[in-house]
Amino acid sequence: MTEEDPVLVSRAGAVATVTINRPHRKNAIDLATWDGLLDAFRETERDDAVRVVVVTGADGDFSAGADLGAERGGHPLTAMHRVNDVALALNEITKPTIAKVDGVAVGAGWNLALGCDFVVASERARFSQIFAKRGLSLDFGGSWLLPRLVGMQQAKRLALRAEMIDAAQARELGLVTWVKPAGELDSFVDELAAELAAAPPIALALSKKLLEEGASRTLREALEGEARAQAVNFATEDAPAAFEAFLGRTEAKYTGRWAVR
Repeated sequence: MTEEDPVLVSRAGAVATVTINRPHRKNAIDLATWDGLLDAFRETERDDAVRVVVVTGADGDFSAGADLGAERGGHPLTAMHRVNDVALALNEITKPTIAKVDGVAVGAGWNLALGCDFVVASERARFSQIFAKRGLSLDFGGSWLLPRLVGMQQAKRLALRAEMIDAAQARELGLVTWVKPAGELDSFVDELAAELAAAPPIALALSKKLLEEGASRTLREALEGEARAQAVNFATEDAPAAFEAFLGRTEAKYTGRWAVR
């Protein structure tokens, strides 16, 4: 991996940072970048030493979405299946994911951020479901993500008007988790990632899965899923460690290892 690669992956302890590295194009995503993101998401999911994944863009912008001036890669449906593979790989990461957004996040770039568990934006961040202004419809999961996050009316507003909104508006709609001054963005994300990396990894993965599946389940199904997840937690070293730390008024250290062998 070199500084010229379209996607960079760096590690700091248990935190992996995936950076779109095309600042000359406001980190617009071409074919090589889609492939790089797919590899990065799959690799960080496979790596047991990684507990948190941060997704960001280089040099002041998150992503201007798909690079419409780049080679499309054959039939449009084939190209879109490549995009879909990246969206699924991000969604299937079982570890906490954080989008660190500065500058523009539009089109597929915004939906890339929305596909993460948390979105932390600088005050100067700007967002748009810009597809309609390019003669296109939603992609990278926007049709699935937006109604779940903001409801159908607001989803249609964002998709059909393709308006640009600022970070404060996105936060008001529930599309940004935190808004921070640009100078505090890195430190806040570092602290959040460290907090999540120190948490029990299996318990977090199970809660993440339960929440994602809960919207399409009955209460009975959700309760059964919760029961099975708790049974898994009791079979790890982490739950006993947490109980002991609580009783002893100390800080637990979570290994993510199975107690049953």
